[in-house]
Amino acid sequence: MTQIKKIGLYTSGGDAPGMNAAIRAVVRTAKYYNIEVIGIRRGYEGMINGEFFPMDGKSVANIIQRGGTILKTARSEQFKTPEGRRLAYDQLMNHGIQGLVAIGGDGTFTGARIFGNEYDMPVVGLPGTIDNDLNGTDFTIGYDTAINTVIDAVDKIRDTAESHDRLFIVEVMGRDSGLIALRTGIASGAEAIIIPETNRDINALMDRLENGRKDKSSKIVMVAEGEDAGGAFEIGRQVKEKFPNYDTRVSILGHIQRGGKPSCMDRVLASRVGVAAVEALRDGHRNEMIGIVHNEISYTPFEHACKHHVEINANFLKIVEILSI
Repeated sequence: MTQIKKIGLYTSGGDAPGMNAAIRAVVRTAKYYNIEVIGIRRGYEGMINGEFFPMDGKSVANIIQRGGTILKTARSEQFKTPEGRRLAYDQLMNHGIQGLVAIGGDGTFTGARIFGNEYDMPVVGLPGTIDNDLNGTDFTIGYDTAINTVIDAVDKIRDTAESHDRLFIVEVMGRDSGLIALRTGIASGAEAIIIPETNRDINALMDRLENGRKDKSSKIVMVAEGEDAGGAFEIGRQVKEKFPNYDTRVSILGHIQRGGKPSCMDRVLASRVGVAAVEALRDGHRNEMIGIVHNEISYTPFEHACKHHVEINANFLKIVEILSI
């Protein structure tokens, strides 16, 4: 096995709080093992365009507390083509890079898996996505910060809802995964939660509003974006139509969920998997995501980690039903 002396590091897809903590951990661990690190800006697009620069301990100073990613991130249609991946490979070879650490989610790992197999390039991934929708890790980098951001926002919305006796439909991120809506719905005391995994239609919400307590001065309904019943505005329209007596409002939390300083949990998670990623490359791992399961480092092949739908804990759904009475 060839000893790795130089690795490339990049972030790809949607940004997530804690990515900078992971970048810091990878760079400093590589330095500990006398491995050079080349930062690649703007993900796969930057890899194709040769946006490379050397990184050392100083270049990652004072970033552990910062949201976003100092390496920038971008989508790349060109990398989805064999020609684009060839250009990326040539750039890596020109810079003497022998292995890659990818920080991202499903799309990032899909590209890494194809590229790693196509060119026999060792690639390991760190789970950086606020959706927590990857198999092979209990939590993804950014998820804890995102749900705490949602809770803070919904607590403020509840103040207004209480003051005006309003029903708020609150939409959070999670087009293919309702984990943000589910966990924050429980924590914020939501009266109902609409997520993709339950396959519930709008009628379930209507029944809850029809048969629930009438003396509550405020109501919160959490909705995962892109739910089959429609987005928050469509759900709000139907609620207004059926229950004109409710003062119904819609709030889309949007990209504030991706920003902000990472929580302690995300910083520690990112640091642990960042260290493990460099050690995994040294030990010959490839095409695997580094995660933490039951508080232990785990290694999951990209093809198994790259799945949007993680099974929802049925007990959580029951908790929502019980506590919304």
